[in-house]
Amino acid sequence: MDRSGSHVAETAFKSLARHVQDTEAYTIIEETLKMICKVIVVNPLDLMCNCYGSHVLRSLLCLCKGVPLDSPEFHGAKGSKVLAERLNLKVSHLDGNDSQHLQQGFPSLLKFLVSGMMNCTKEDMKTLQVDQYSSLVLQTALKLLAGNDQELLHIIPVLLGCNKENLAEGKFIDMIIAGETVESMKEPAFSHLMEVILEVAPESLYNNMLTKLLKNSLFELSSHPCGNFVVQALISHARTKDQMELIWEELGLKFADLLGMGRSGVIASLIAACQRLQTHEYKCCEALATAVGSKNETSKFIVPRILFLDGYFSYDDKSSWSWPGGAKMHVMGSLILQAIFKFQSEWIQPYILSVTSMDAEHVLEAAQDARGARVIEAFLASDASTKQKRRLVVKLRGHFGELAMNLSGSFTVERCFNAGNLSLREAIASELLAVRTELSKTKQGPHLLRTLDIDRYATKPDQWRSKQASKQSAYNEFFVAFGSSESKSTKSNKLLYNASMDTSEHEELNIKKDIDGSLISTSVVDDTSSEKKGRKKRKRDVASEDAVGSNRAIEKAVKNFLSSSTPDKKRHNASNQRLKI
Repeated sequence: MDRSGSHVAETAFKSLARHVQDTEAYTIIEETLKMICKVIVVNPLDLMCNCYGSHVLRSLLCLCKGVPLDSPEFHGAKGSKVLAERLNLKVSHLDGNDSQHLQQGFPSLLKFLVSGMMNCTKEDMKTLQVDQYSSLVLQTALKLLAGNDQELLHIIPVLLGCNKENLAEGKFIDMIIAGETVESMKEPAFSHLMEVILEVAPESLYNNMLTKLLKNSLFELSSHPCGNFVVQALISHARTKDQMELIWEELGLKFADLLGMGRSGVIASLIAACQRLQTHEYKCCEALATAVGSKNETSKFIVPRILFLDGYFSYDDKSSWSWPGGAKMHVMGSLILQAIFKFQSEWIQPYILSVTSMDAEHVLEAAQDARGARVIEAFLASDASTKQKRRLVVKLRGHFGELAMNLSGSFTVERCFNAGNLSLREAIASELLAVRTELSKTKQGPHLLRTLDIDRYATKPDQWRSKQASKQSAYNEFFVAFGSSESKSTKSNKLLYNASMDTSEHEELNIKKDIDGSLISTSVVDDTSSEKKGRKKRKRDVASEDAVGSNRAIEKAVKNFLSSSTPDKKRHNASNQRLKI
C-alpha cells in the first residue's frame, strides 16, 4: 500500500509471471503465491480500498488467472471495445477470457483469493460498492471468473447485498434492499461494477436482476449520468425476446426524452439489441424517426438531425434548426445511423429518403467527416436499391480525388465505386487518375489505386471498361443463379447479425474478391503468355477475352461458395446443374 513499495510488489509479480511456464518453477511459484493470498484474505478491506494496494491486488488476480498483468481490460479500463461489443461491432472480449492470451495460471488460488475476499468483507459491502478502488478490484475478479457460473452465482448476490438466509433459500435478490441497491447504481464506482456484473452474470441471475431489481426503474436510471450506463449494459446483455419486451415496455416510448437528456447511448444499445434478438425492429426505426421530427414534417430532416444529435436537441427553436456548417458530427449519432442502415429497407424508408435528399454540399461535408463518412458507407452497404444509392453517389461527383486523399474518405470512395454503374465508376477513376501521383504517396493510396485498377485505366481505358463490365456481369450472373444472402434475409423478414460484423456483407465481399481476382489473374496470364510467345498480332478481341475471364471468375466463385456452404448433397447437385446450364 506504499507508493514506492507497490512498484516493487508488482515487479515481483511480473518476474514470477515470466517463469510460470517453467514446470520446475511452477510448484515453487504456487507455494509463494499461496502464502501471499493467505495473508491478504485475513484483512483485504484496507488493501482493496487503497489506490496502490488495489492495483497490486488486481495484478495478483491476473497472475492467478494466467492473463497479462498489464492488460487494461482486466484493470477496470473501459474503452472503445465495450462500446463496440454493445453495438454488435465486436465479439465480447470476455468470451473465454481471450483464451489465445492465456498462459498457465493458478485456478485454485484465484478461487481461494476471491472467495476469501468476499467472506471477509460481507459486512462492509456497502462501502466496497461505492469505493473507487475496491470497485476496480471487484470488476477485475468478476471479469476473470467470466464463464464460471458456479462461482458467479455465489459472488454476485453477495456484491448486491443479499444476506445468508436468502442465499440459503435460493433467492438471489433481496427485495428489502432492492431500492437502496438501485440508488447506489447512481454512484460512479457501483455503476461501473454493475456494468460488469450484468456482463458476466449467468442467465438465471440476469433474469432475476431484470425482473426483481431493475424493473420499473429503467427510465429513472437511464435519466441519470451514471445510472444510464447500467441500463446500457442491461440492454446489451439481454438474452431473450421476453427480456427485451420488458425493457421495451419501459423505454420504447421514451426515445425523445432520452435523446433530449443526452442519453443517446441507451438508444444505440436498444437498437443494437433489437437487431441481435430480431425483435421490435420496425418499432425502433419508427420511434427514432418520431423522436427527431414531427408528423407534419418531411423525412428529409431525419438523418441531418441525428448526425448533429446534441446540437439539434440543445437548440431552442427546433423547427428552425438548420445544418450547422463546419460543426463536428456526433459520434453516437453516427453509430445509431450505421445501425439503422443494417435494417431491411422496408423499415428504413424515411432514413433512405432523408439521406438521398441531402444537399450536395452537405453530402460532401458528411463524407469529409470521419463520422459522417461511416454513415454514407453504411447506407451504400445497406439493403437500399441500387438506384437510391447512385442518387447519393452522384452528389459527390467532382470531389472523389479530394476525398481519396483522406484516410477515412478513401473508404467512402471505394464504396461509391462499388455502388456505381460503369459511367460513375469511370468518373471516379478519372478523378483518381488526376491525383494519382499525390495519392500514391499516402498510406491508403496504393491500395485504393490497385483496387480500382487505375493504372490499367490510364494505359488501356477500353480494356478497363470491358473488365469492369465483365466483373459486374459475373457478379450479377452469380447472384441470379445462387441469390445473395441479403435477398434471402429480406424474403424471410429476418436479419441475423453476427456479434462482430454483418456476415452477409462479408460473404458478398469475398465473392466479389474471387471474381475480381480471377479476372485479374486471367488477364495477367494472357498478357504474359503473349509476351513469351512473341505474338505480333492478337486475333482474340478484348470482349471475347473478358467473356472467358468472366466464366472463369464465376466458376471460381461458385466453387468457393459451395465449399464454404453446409454440405447438402441435393443442393450441391442442383448448384452444379445450374453451373452447367
